[in-house]
Amino acid sequence: MNCPITSRLCYTDGTIYIERCALRMAFSSCTSAAILRTSLTPPTSLRRSPPYTPPIFQSLVANPPACSLRLHNSSRIGVNPEEFHCKASSSMAEIATEKAKGKVQVFDSEEDLAVSLAKHTADLSDKFAKRRGAFTVVLSGGSLIKSLRKLAEAPYIDAVEWLKWHVFWVDERVVPKDHEDSNYKLAFDGFLSKVPISPGNVYAINDALSAEGAADDYETCLKHLVKTNIIDVSQATGLPKFDLMLLGMGPDGHVASLFPGHPLVQANKQWVAFIKDSPKPPPERITFTFPVINSSANIALVVAGAGKANVVNVALGNGQSSGLLPVQMVSPEGELRWFLDNGAASHL
Repeated sequence: MNCPITSRLCYTDGTIYIERCALRMAFSSCTSAAILRTSLTPPTSLRRSPPYTPPIFQSLVANPPACSLRLHNSSRIGVNPEEFHCKASSSMAEIATEKAKGKVQVFDSEEDLAVSLAKHTADLSDKFAKRRGAFTVVLSGGSLIKSLRKLAEAPYIDAVEWLKWHVFWVDERVVPKDHEDSNYKLAFDGFLSKVPISPGNVYAINDALSAEGAADDYETCLKHLVKTNIIDVSQATGLPKFDLMLLGMGPDGHVASLFPGHPLVQANKQWVAFIKDSPKPPPERITFTFPVINSSANIALVVAGAGKANVVNVALGNGQSSGLLPVQMVSPEGELRWFLDNGAASHL
């Protein structure tokens, strides 16, 4: 096959090479849409290859790190007793809402939140690794990656079956993987470089493609992994059913790259869509659509900081909004669980 020659620099295990063919992708790209459209079982070398590892991160990859709580009550949180009830423990307050809003836990600090999030993720990892032989995890950007840090520490660093993990992104900025805006780079620096997940099980976008091409390529990758039973399928929708989707939320109520008032919020035909006019830079991104997000077996919405308290109140309390916020449209087939710190919950 004749392939266009590129001069894009790539890294594999710290060694620089020049990528000679657009169809030969590094760990940084998910799969070749052209190859997969021809055959749904592409050669492994085309579908997955070693990770981007800039020299400054070589030592992290070679030597990954091994990896107090006060009582809250319902009056402290300020909830309506007819709408909520609160189950308190020494670590957090648990707010029970109507089922559609999910289970809400409020922690004294982001540190306490991170501890609980690690346990929740590790428990689900164990459950699905035993049940399916795989654990599919979807990441987002922002502060979510920082909140995963406890998984890279004891006891989880040694106890989690990392080789069963398959990692995806709910959205990504269409930039090179070593760019500061890349969600891949954020996850690699803050999490992936510190845990022994197989590089071949990390599915990042092909940053050599346009936004439209990258979205199409990523969707083709997901369809292949559904067909080969790496990703489960929803019996209700026929869409990919990820075991755990870890979502953050913006101060405007956006999730993934689905922004308030943007037409993509209503997209229901594609699994993965592209956006070229994001109200938050960079403008070009790809994103899962709500039908895929809401087919998940578990969603954890992780929100920290007082700057997001108003939107949390709109989503969970009595706050008012001029329209339905994207975060209010998160309603998974399985369990929705909110992880909030005191600041984010301060207006409830």
